[in-house]
Amino acid sequence: MEYLFVIIASALAGIGTGLVGLSAATAMVPILIVLCPSFGGEHGVYMATAIALASDILGSLVTTVVYAKNKRIDLKHGWIMLVCIVGMCILGSVAAFFTHQTVLGSFSLILCVAIGIRFLVKPGSRDDGGDDRKEVTMSAKKIAVSLFFGLTIGFGTGYFGTGGGMMMLIVFTAMLGYDRRTAVGTSTFIMTFTALIASVSHILIEPSIVFECWDFLIISIITATLFSLVSARFANKVNARAVGLVTGWILLLLGLSMLALNYREAILSIVDLDLLLEFLRVFGIYVGSIAGCAIILLVLRFTINIPDYIFRKLLHTVAYGSIIPLVLCADIWWISFAVEIFFLILIIVALLIARRLPIYSHIFVEKRQNEVIISFVTLFGLMAAMIALLWGLATDEYKYIIITAIFAWGPGDAMAAIIGKLCGKHKLKGRLIEGTKSVEGTVAMALTSFACTLVSLLLLTSFPWYISLLFAFAVAPLAALTELFTKRGFDTITVPAVSALVLCVAMLI
Repeated sequence: MEYLFVIIASALAGIGTGLVGLSAATAMVPILIVLCPSFGGEHGVYMATAIALASDILGSLVTTVVYAKNKRIDLKHGWIMLVCIVGMCILGSVAAFFTHQTVLGSFSLILCVAIGIRFLVKPGSRDDGGDDRKEVTMSAKKIAVSLFFGLTIGFGTGYFGTGGGMMMLIVFTAMLGYDRRTAVGTSTFIMTFTALIASVSHILIEPSIVFECWDFLIISIITATLFSLVSARFANKVNARAVGLVTGWILLLLGLSMLALNYREAILSIVDLDLLLEFLRVFGIYVGSIAGCAIILLVLRFTINIPDYIFRKLLHTVAYGSIIPLVLCADIWWISFAVEIFFLILIIVALLIARRLPIYSHIFVEKRQNEVIISFVTLFGLMAAMIALLWGLATDEYKYIIITAIFAWGPGDAMAAIIGKLCGKHKLKGRLIEGTKSVEGTVAMALTSFACTLVSLLLLTSFPWYISLLFAFAVAPLAALTELFTKRGFDTITVPAVSALVLCVAMLI
């Protein structure tokens, strides 16, 4: 099993080196020290960094060759960094041997997460994927920058076994004006020498690395080299933003998973396992229900010619319908609240990434910029707030008001839009009315709200049918009027809020 982990670690290292000039240690060390018992001894992290540096030698070399063929290396202005980094990495290697290994291990895990976040926040760079190259000129300021970062990166290369690739990439692009590909080619050229010097220094200081881990060493070098070659060729053909996003997600997920595994005992000691399992259960049901409905809608979207305005309302139905499993499948209010907030964060990140893809416009029909993200934040934020207020602060009895209030708005809003578009002949106009609304649409809203409120109360509460009927009569017209006079799409908030308020007052009476 250790061999499998070593192959995976070195493959990821090679991909990182070829794509963005990332040091092999960034991906390899976290996996080796967490998943491989052979690297858990007194100098386990030191041995893992030595193997990672050895893997960097040929991996960086073949990456350099690929970038050199594409004329993406510039040492005319990068020689200062080369001299400083090579000179300091030996000193760093010696210092690393006398440092407690926990420091090295924790640093490599956190570095992996930090670099992953960096690529997700800023996946591209000055390079837009074209062939234009800016002429780099060296001023006194840039020489000072090269000296400072050359010395610090060089020491860090030997001390942490990072190779310095990521830091060199940032310095070359953000401070010295290189485009991304030239920065990667130049940094991997330098990293070939630093990795050689640092790995030899590590092995001389700890010769047992060669005798005890020779098999891991050979596997890592071969695997990392092959994947570096393939990924370097890929990186010179695709958009810089795509490369950055892929790299960012790989490193972020890798770093977080390794941190969780490395500190699993400490985490479990402060986390109630039963509550964690309950959270995962509710989250699984919640996401599964949404995903199932979303897949059905996507199949319909690409197989049947559904009008855009109807498909929008179907997506809304999936969104507001998610309140049912969120409330009915959980016994603790704050778990439902946490699931909703966590899912909202995930969906925002997913949409920010997906909107760069062409398929985004085929799935989501936006009337204005960021409309989908704003709608999700508004609706799911409202649901979370209602869970906290009506379920958290009140009794469990009030949690059913959440579903009822949401359904007093959702289906009625959809029906109002559809009926208004198809049959809305008698238009309503006024200073307080936004857009084009009709009598027919408003009546459809009231009738649908009445039916959904009545059904929800009959199914979810113990109220007699006549009490449920009275509540529905009270909610429906107010919901319709609130929707009519709400502007800028805020009926997502106002209608459920008014409906919930009416139901709460009715229950108190």
